[in-house]
Amino acid sequence: MASSVSVSSKNQFRPFSVLFIGAGNITFGNDNVRWNHSLRLERHLGTRLQVVGIVDPSIPRVQHVLTQKASSAAAPCYAKAKHFSDLLSAHEYLKDDLPDLIIVATPPHLRGTLLPDRDLEKRVITLFGSSPALFCEKPVSTAYPHFSSGVATMLEESGNTISVGYMMRYLKVIQKAMQVIRNNNLIIMSVVARYSTAYSKMRKFDWWDKSKQCGPIVEQATHFCDLCRYFGGDIDLDSVQAIALEHYERPGHLSHQDPAIDESKVPEAERIPRATTAVWKYASGALGSLTHIIALHGISYSNEIVVTADGYQLRLVDLYTKPTLFVRTPASDQREDVYTYPGDDPFYSEFASLICAIDSRESPLNTFSPSVSCSHLRDAGGPSQILSSYRDAFKTYEFTWRIRDKSEESSRKLRESRL
Repeated sequence: MASSVSVSSKNQFRPFSVLFIGAGNITFGNDNVRWNHSLRLERHLGTRLQVVGIVDPSIPRVQHVLTQKASSAAAPCYAKAKHFSDLLSAHEYLKDDLPDLIIVATPPHLRGTLLPDRDLEKRVITLFGSSPALFCEKPVSTAYPHFSSGVATMLEESGNTISVGYMMRYLKVIQKAMQVIRNNNLIIMSVVARYSTAYSKMRKFDWWDKSKQCGPIVEQATHFCDLCRYFGGDIDLDSVQAIALEHYERPGHLSHQDPAIDESKVPEAERIPRATTAVWKYASGALGSLTHIIALHGISYSNEIVVTADGYQLRLVDLYTKPTLFVRTPASDQREDVYTYPGDDPFYSEFASLICAIDSRESPLNTFSPSVSCSHLRDAGGPSQILSSYRDAFKTYEFTWRIRDKSEESSRKLRESRL
């Protein structure tokens, strides 16, 4: 077993510099979303945080962000923040004092490949080297997976500490479920996932266009596909089968789309499916299934993952709103043990774990390492290591595309057979 490495007290108080690439909602939020990476960094680092710059082509957006921060309690953290319109300008300014962490959070069509103008990770590594850690958003790209595999290899060889934003792995109910599995040496038999989306407030037009955001499996269900892999292990991609309810089929009619959404402006072939069901086998032989449905009104989603092993059922529900774990064991076949963790914030936990890894420079620097231990995180019931490497995130991305491809293939064959 790897020995644990404590974070030095010296590192816990030294300034910690951050460069943001992308000033969108995922990094700085808005009035309608829970995600906001800057707030989690401010909360965890406190006065240690020094934002050295924001790379984004939009001057109004960056000005808005910096104005908001200047009037907040975190104002000192942004006192020296500069706006850079491109990565080269940022490097020229920061090359003599490199940031500790670079947040890579541009739209995914700009990253995740080695193709010109879609190779952001490569350009970051080329300019800034192996010293800064990288936090990369998901999905890792919008290109077909074979264009992204080279990025995973490049980052594994780069020497940078890497974390990818599959924050649901950091939920305490997820970690509790993994603890039950480990402590009882369970061999997983099946993983069954269901994700029902509330669509009536979906005002982002590109979300309804597969050519823009790759469709609901790749863009939205990616978190649940990732959790299916997290619980069940590697998937036999050749075993994946999928079917879809398409927009042109009678049950696929949606009655409460936001008035701002006019799907007639989306090419028919690029309109998203209303429901997708996939089944597969894991490399272990276990079975898996996922159903993603666009059907609910309002803003509240409904979701559930059920993990089954001999004598055990682990049922995880409402992972976005009130994460709850129900566990049935051989000793509790008449009831379920219930676990909830009010106030749990997986976005915070993923950054706390990453910063712990950065501060523990004695640890291996690429992907996550079990040798990196942050006792204060573990004692709080959260994970104490990086849980999603780029290679792992790439496997999830590859899996989501396999589901999309198989569902489109089955829909095409069915439609042709009905002509």
